[in-house]
Amino acid sequence: RLFILLEGNFLRIFPYLEGNFLEIREYLVTKKEDIKQLQVKPRQRDIHASVNFISSVIGPRRAGKTYFLYYVIKKLGLEENQYLFVNFEEEVSMSALSELPFIHQEIYGVQPEYVFLDEVQSYENWERGVYTLHERRRYKIYITGSSSKLLAHEISSKLRGRAIPTLILPFSVGETLLAMETNLPNIYNKYEVNQFKSTLREKIFNGFYPDVVLGNIKARDFYENYLDLVIYKDILERFDIKNRVALEYLMKSALNSNSKNFSINKLFNSLKSRGIKVSKNTLYNFQRILEDINLFIFLRKYDPSLRKIEQSIPKVYAIDTGLAYHNANDQTITKLLEQLVLLEFVKGGLRPNKDLFYWRSKQGYEVDFLKQKKDRITELIQVTYANSVDEIERREIRGLIKASETFNCKNLTILSWDYEDTLVVEGKRIKILPVWKWIMNRISS
Repeated sequence: RLFILLEGNFLRIFPYLEGNFLEIREYLVTKKEDIKQLQVKPRQRDIHASVNFISSVIGPRRAGKTYFLYYVIKKLGLEENQYLFVNFEEEVSMSALSELPFIHQEIYGVQPEYVFLDEVQSYENWERGVYTLHERRRYKIYITGSSSKLLAHEISSKLRGRAIPTLILPFSVGETLLAMETNLPNIYNKYEVNQFKSTLREKIFNGFYPDVVLGNIKARDFYENYLDLVIYKDILERFDIKNRVALEYLMKSALNSNSKNFSINKLFNSLKSRGIKVSKNTLYNFQRILEDINLFIFLRKYDPSLRKIEQSIPKVYAIDTGLAYHNANDQTITKLLEQLVLLEFVKGGLRPNKDLFYWRSKQGYEVDFLKQKKDRITELIQVTYANSVDEIERREIRGLIKASETFNCKNLTILSWDYEDTLVVEGKRIKILPVWKWIMNRISS
């Protein structure tokens, strides 16, 4: 038996496999009913869909990629006949991925405008089906892929550069407030401000993964299990790594170095002194893997020379403050605060090592974050857990002054925990702003 469908001036003919066809038809309808009933927390990331490019949603495990697709559906207010949604890790069978829109048309009478393909890597030869859909130039296509089987650069390669990635990370502070249905405090109401600061401190320690924020699991249980899952599924199995001892040592070292410099050369010597055999190239490969699966950000030192940027010793940041706090030693509020600022920048759209760097002079003066736009340094930022001007270290101020002179940048900021002021040092104006107020300004802007 054949299923024949008229599309414009063309006839589409494909096998009418009654069992499979009815199954996928039932799935498509039932899935939309499930989505309709879901309560979805808003995200502050948008994808501007287009028939000319495929939107690929990437990010670390459990950051909410699938729910982001649900959010897009609900935000756009899509009717059932406007979209189709398939999660390929669910029990569903079909004759061909590229025929899904025609099955949708058989059900609803029209072709879908939007096509959502979740965990697409679970479908064999998925790239052929997705590319075929894309080449019709009539669907706005969203796909997600698991980092345990499909990385961001692999999606781009398999789809011949037609995919535009959107990075979904654990909640930002703003998204956390939305998820908790908490309003921004009135800055003139000390009680509300103190409550906001208390909430911020608690989230800094317990992290921003959706399951933790929403209270679905205790933070410690989540992060301990999460790390084991990442080691087994996203790294050992995915990359067929044999030297697990060296990998775990590198991961532990990266976590313990959170918000600090991370040197592969020092790590190599440390492993060598312990009698663990591993090459430097293998360790560099491990570092790239940790970056590829979005577990860590390795922030490079700024230099006008791209070659020197690549050769610089990076500072390492775990992708979530809770991940560092619950799996590393000596994670002080100062380190976590610096990490929080870095992650808020990234969640706001800044790209590490393209828009954002750290800086250190030959004399050892350092600036935590340097923002760049169109080859121009636009802002210099230090982060410190300070409650008064006396607690701000002189080296932090000197670092800003030196960097200001080097890059002719006048926008100098120190983010503190709870101190606000304006300093003028050597003719340079330095704005000191509490982190909580800096975050509020970002959310409300």
